[in-house]
Amino acid sequence: MSRLGRLSQYVNRSTQVLRENTSRVLRMAGADEPSRSPLTLWRFNTKEQVSQFATGCDGDIGGSSTVHLELDESTTVASTSNQVLTPPRPTTKFWGEMKLAARPGFEGRVRAGYAGFRSKPRPTLFGEITDDVSNYRFLALRLRAAGHPRTRNSYYVNIQTDGPITSDLWQHRLFFQRDDGGWEDVFIPFDSFVLTNTGEISSEQVSMYTERVRTIGISLLGGNSGVEGPYELGIDSIRAVNEEDVTTSIRKYNINHLNAS
Repeated sequence: MSRLGRLSQYVNRSTQVLRENTSRVLRMAGADEPSRSPLTLWRFNTKEQVSQFATGCDGDIGGSSTVHLELDESTTVASTSNQVLTPPRPTTKFWGEMKLAARPGFEGRVRAGYAGFRSKPRPTLFGEITDDVSNYRFLALRLRAAGHPRTRNSYYVNIQTDGPITSDLWQHRLFFQRDDGGWEDVFIPFDSFVLTNTGEISSEQVSMYTERVRTIGISLLGGNSGVEGPYELGIDSIRAVNEEDVTTSIRKYNINHLNAS
């Protein structure tokens, strides 16, 4: 994105914050009951939406993995309510090659076997935009797990909150029900995320600061499980929801996996 484009986004975000804050004051929103309607945090259906995410992999520092995040205009997405196909709309594809070997000259110096993407920080004239998900119990992701079967069990969701230690990440493994590459909703309780720092589980676990979520992303950690090969993950949306938006079968499935992990 050009410098002019980044400046335009900065101004637009600042205007949006000012407009929303003014609207809250006029409506006295603080006195309202908290909404339980699903909150869409991120969509992945246009090039502009995809541009709000940054990618990275071990290939950036001497490894040999690759990473791509791009709009896929060939996909159709099933409805989250009745599983009926909606009119075709683009989604986003996170894909590449997961490799565990470092490039010549970097052996023993870098930890290979990772690739990921996450939302970019959103600065404005009035401070950084964050998301308040404190009134919700689950993070909901509309995903499609493709690529080589052996890479499908090494995906993790990463959440960064607004705190003093920028290397802190809240992490949870992604569990999929489908093995046919079809779309599905994955629900993860916010209180099941584990605090990590620089890739290691923190010895002191505290509650996530869900009032100010700064960034959200997904990573493939092949190095942790000794897995390599072609990977592909389709992404349509990331939302915050409550129990009434989670089907019994999906909730039971995720709870079983949580107990087993």
